[in-house]
Amino acid sequence: MSESTADAVQKASASKPRFRNPLNVPIEALAKRIAGDENYKEMERFLRFACVGITGAMLDLGTLTVLQATALPPARTFDSALVASLNYQAPVVFATSIDLNVALATTIAFLVAVISNFIWTSLWVYPESTTRSKRRQLAQFTFISFVGWSGRTLWITAMYRVIGPIVTPIVVPIVQLVDASFVATPVTEDRLGTTFAQLIAMGIVMLWNFFANRYWTFNDVD
Repeated sequence: MSESTADAVQKASASKPRFRNPLNVPIEALAKRIAGDENYKEMERFLRFACVGITGAMLDLGTLTVLQATALPPARTFDSALVASLNYQAPVVFATSIDLNVALATTIAFLVAVISNFIWTSLWVYPESTTRSKRRQLAQFTFISFVGWSGRTLWITAMYRVIGPIVTPIVVPIVQLVDASFVATPVTEDRLGTTFAQLIAMGIVMLWNFFANRYWTFNDVD
């Protein structure tokens, strides 16, 4: 076997994931269909990274939902003595938004996703990256994620109260198809606003994370 052939075999072997994943075969086939048999590798990495991002997004949204439903609600309701004295037939609910809780909940959810994303990215997206310290890679990965988190948190905190009133009239009728007794409150509005603002941010941050990590954190990969 010639030296060039041996190098090609070694590269091909190194680029394979270190563990079996049922998504490997369909992702490779899709990457070849999109980019061609000769130049599919980068597309394959992007598709794997997208799968990692989807997993991270599920953890992110799941953690956020649990936190906002328990320890860190985005708003608190309160009663108005004046309104109560008027004896309205329909209940009138007042609420005050809690920006700090929104920022904390999204930050904790983000950190959970970052840890998951780094592990999967190292082991599955770039398994051939072995020349650098994992601590250094984690530091770079975390820094890139922190930049994304900063922009994301500022966006969500600034926009959740704007987006909430827009999406609530659309979402509530859908929820009522399952639960006819469901009634939206100001807290519901803030939760929906947070969730939809986060979904928008996730798409932008995923692109930022992929390209920044590809050309900095894992730039030792051909």
